[in-house]
Amino acid sequence: MNNFDYFSEIQMAVTVCDPTGIILYMNKRSIETFQKDGGADLIGKNLFDCHPGRSREKLANLMATHTSNSYTIEKNGVHKMIHQTPWFEDGEFKGFIEFSFVIPVEVPHFVRG
Repeated sequence: MNNFDYFSEIQMAVTVCDPTGIILYMNKRSIETFQKDGGADLIGKNLFDCHPGRSREKLANLMATHTSNSYTIEKNGVHKMIHQTPWFEDGEFKGFIEFSFVIPVEVPHFVRG
């Protein structure tokens, strides 16, 4: 397997943490998104320190249960989809990956059968 960084320049923020919440990786878009919070300096810091109250409790629950979480947000008129999912290596829980990307205000929905 090569060491190519597939997520480096894609058009979504990708942030990876370990099972204790320590940030292991941020792609370029993630660093830009969280620039005011420290950007690349967040690597090595704990996600729990960045999340207050209910969001901290939600994160702790996701970590404990190894379940995914998806939701949309709007900030400054920009709509985003957030998807947080556990990652595993050889069946062992290794942490979480968060994908965050811009979506249109009206998102088409298709039912396929």
